[in-house]
Amino acid sequence: MNHKLLALYGLKWNPFLPDVPAEALWRTDDIDRFCWRMESLVRHGGFALLTGDPGTGKSAALRVLAHHLADQPDVLTGILTRPQSNISDFYRELGDLFGVPLTPHNRWAGYKVLRQTWLTHMESTRLRPILIADEAQEMPSKVLSELRLLSSSDFDSRSILTVVLAGDGRLIRRFRGDELLPVASRIRVRLNFDYLSPGQLLDWLRHVLEQAGQPNLMAADVMSTLAEHAAGNLRVLANMANDLLAEAARRDLPQIDQKLYLDVFAPHGKAARS
Repeated sequence: MNHKLLALYGLKWNPFLPDVPAEALWRTDDIDRFCWRMESLVRHGGFALLTGDPGTGKSAALRVLAHHLADQPDVLTGILTRPQSNISDFYRELGDLFGVPLTPHNRWAGYKVLRQTWLTHMESTRLRPILIADEAQEMPSKVLSELRLLSSSDFDSRSILTVVLAGDGRLIRRFRGDELLPVASRIRVRLNFDYLSPGQLLDWLRHVLEQAGQPNLMAADVMSTLAEHAAGNLRVLANMANDLLAEAARRDLPQIDQKLYLDVFAPHGKAARS
């Protein structure tokens, strides 16, 4: 069905799925400022934090950041894929990310080798390696505390790693507790994602359609209606738009119009979705 979508509408990709190319992602002024501040943070080290409710754009912003940093010379970036890991698995993943053979049962040896690897990179490039963790609210407190200890030296006066954490409100609440206050106090750069206005959601729709090569795929009134009914949530908006796109392809329609919207989402049109 995806190939039919692309051929039928002349799309480079499905603009409403998460795997849109990183260079085509929507960048707000706040995201651009965050990326600019991260260029400074990698020279000094420390923690950065992205927060917001599910569907408000955190993961997409991390993709923008990773793509942005990849264009910077000598930047070494590792991306955690299992934030819920215990300390042993956490060390295993760090070893894999930074090309260091570790034996998790000997945590002290792993601790020393990792730090030496980061110090060597820092001394040769003047840049701190970067570790990015999405869904960081899933990280055990012991792992976050271990990460704090790993990332600094010289009695905490010298950062040897840049850490980017992204999570929802549960992470903020955990940082208010005594156990993680030492981590929270090291956060130097913050970006909070809130629910978007209909105007911002409409800007997102226009952007993704233009990037995908078909700015006229949706009628203007449908785009406005979607933006007004997505509850300020990008994920909700993308899912609704993708439902419309799939149904338009099934019917071989030349454009997504208001009639299709009513068929799919109006109460009397529920049968059309089944």
